[in-house]
Amino acid sequence: MSPRSASVNEELRRRSRERLLQAAVELVGEHGYEATTLGDIADRAGSARGLVSYYFPGKRTLVQSAVHRLMHRTLEEALEREPRAEDGRERLARAIDAILGLARDRPVLMRQHMAGLLQAEGFVPCPEQLRLAELLRDTVERNGSQDVDTDYPMLRALLMGAVYAALVPGVPMPVPVLRAELFKRYRIDWEMGVPPDTAVASGGTCDTDLSRFFATGAPPECGPGGQSK
Repeated sequence: MSPRSASVNEELRRRSRERLLQAAVELVGEHGYEATTLGDIADRAGSARGLVSYYFPGKRTLVQSAVHRLMHRTLEEALEREPRAEDGRERLARAIDAILGLARDRPVLMRQHMAGLLQAEGFVPCPEQLRLAELLRDTVERNGSQDVDTDYPMLRALLMGAVYAALVPGVPMPVPVLRAELFKRYRIDWEMGVPPDTAVASGGTCDTDLSRFFATGAPPECGPGGQSK
């Protein structure tokens, strides 16, 4: 049998990493951070346990990367859904609703994520977090910001604060109240984005199938000489 080409091996490695990210999001969302082990994640992903440490230095880095992937792809999906929106306020409304929607629909996962950010290492730099930052910066810029370097961190801080407030055990604030406060600050009409009554009427926005956010499809087939078809 001909050996696989370098490009096929790279694709296989990329898909293995994707499966680990998806498994981390699913398991932490189902069982919480402490109850989820790297072995559990590897087993769910169908990967060798030693492969986890090849891609990620530890569980917290893996989980943070996985949640940032979910956040950036959820945000991207909201911004690009039909009908496409070029209006800056509409795009900002969609961004706010996307992030608050994750707090509403995936409370266990997002509570664990926020708790992890308060650990000593804080934000762990990774490609997923950078993509999320790029989307939020672009949203701020399209909303007419004259100082993106100031306004982007403020939006990020306000969104994080709102997510924390929605998830505090025992005294959570209702998402519609938090949404109203953010919309008031940014002078966004309530009808923009996805108003809470619209989400309820449509059966909510939570989707248990996360596969579209992770490129875990079948690996490319190899042709003669190990070249992918």
